Amino acid sequence: MFGWLRKRRAAPAIPGEAWQKLLARYPFLAQRPAMEVEKLKELAARFLGSKEFHGANGLVITDAVTLAIAAQAVLPVLHLGLSWYDDFVGIVVHPDEVLARRTVTDEHGVVHHYAEVLAGEAMEGGPVMLSWSDVDGAGATAAQGYNVVIHEFIHKIDMRDGAPDGCPPLASRAARQAWLEVMQAHYEAFRERVIIAERFGGEPPWLDPYGAQAIDEFFAVACEAYFVNRARFEAEFPDLVPLLDGFFAAP
Repeated sequence: MFGWLRKRRAAPAIPGEAWQKLLARYPFLAQRPAMEVEKLKELAARFLGSKEFHGANGLVITDAVTLAIAAQAVLPVLHLGLSWYDDFVGIVVHPDEVLARRTVTDEHGVVHHYAEVLAGEAMEGGPVMLSWSDVDGAGATAAQGYNVVIHEFIHKIDMRDGAPDGCPPLASRAARQAWLEVMQAHYEAFRERVIIAERFGGEPPWLDPYGAQAIDEFFAVACEAYFVNRARFEAEFPDLVPLLDGFFAAP
């Protein structure tokens, strides 16, 4: 239908039936205001015309796969514009999570090798990798504030000005400092909650504990929940909502 293998193609027209099936599968998209849903459709079409999808480990790229990814990927840039994603073209989709081999050198020069299970990964200036099983199940996991597509594309936004640090590119140094003060305080408080839950049997936080890994991961995890389950996110993090609204919902 869309012809994914053609490069530099015009934005495809998204058939109405396919769009309605998508909205039924992902209620967090359908529940947005009607004008936003229509804008999402237009932006998703332009996204599909500018990206190249590649299936890995036997996954066949279909219209349903690409449309599901596109519609979720453009949600964070609905009011920012698609140019925020112009630093890459490729999106690699695996059937399920991927086991990645990692090598790190600590401050003493000791090399450590380990394996990490990934549902997605965003590379600076490079492609985005996604697990289709996680993408496909995003309608159900919205209740937990979980969305791998939004998570990885938030990392892409974060990396627009260099290494991910929990702050998107902002207009001034003062704006950046103000953002990081708020984000850092919430990250540290969340990290403390996760530590208490994991080590001392405290109540587990609603937000994905992966956000306690680093401030950039907290930013991405928070944005997942903000976009797919705003009501619960607002109840959990009322002071973060104005910060995110000021960036993502700016006209």
